[in-house]
Amino acid sequence: MPATAAKTEKTAAKPQKALKRQTFSGVVVSDKMKDTAVVEVRRYVKHAKYHKFQLRRTKIMAHDAGNTKKTGDKATIEACRPISKNKAFKVIA
Repeated sequence: MPATAAKTEKTAAKPQKALKRQTFSGVVVSDKMKDTAVVEVRRYVKHAKYHKFQLRRTKIMAHDAGNTKKTGDKATIEACRPISKNKAFKVIA
């Protein structure tokens, strides 16, 4: 048996690990683009020096096939492969 065939058998025998993708929940703030929704994600972060909690917010562009979400709707987004320059998330709920 050639050495390359033995290598492929070993790598093919490994079980695939299930991916736990990054998910966020937020509110849709813009739905003006085609197949894209801008979701604002809010989170509480503890300040390193003063130990006081701060509200941080991030606007994330997410792929929304068919423009199902409208401004003001709650949305859950999940990380995926890069779809465009600014989109690497998709709307799942």
